[in-house]
Amino acid sequence: MRARIYKPAKTAMQSGMAKDEGWVLEFEPEDALTPDPLMGWSGSADTGRQVRLRFATVEEAVAYAERHGHDYSVAAPKERKFRPKIYAENFSHGRRQSWTH
Repeated sequence: MRARIYKPAKTAMQSGMAKDEGWVLEFEPEDALTPDPLMGWSGSADTGRQVRLRFATVEEAVAYAERHGHDYSVAAPKERKFRPKIYAENFSHGRRQSWTH
């Protein structure tokens, strides 16, 4: 089975860096989804798409994949740019642009 190791992005509702999930190992789907003729739901016989393993570090995830003989690819996380914002800067005299509503 082919696995993908990545660091999930934070949701739009989270702004801080606390409670970081760590790294996730997911298996790529092997079978296509097929619609159920009666209900129309999508289903598959591939149970690997239900597995989602969490690890604290990328080294643990890679070691797990190698120990169990899975091919894997590691996606590097994008670094977040942090710009501190201060409410008082809206009213400072040295603003670069004029203050408007």
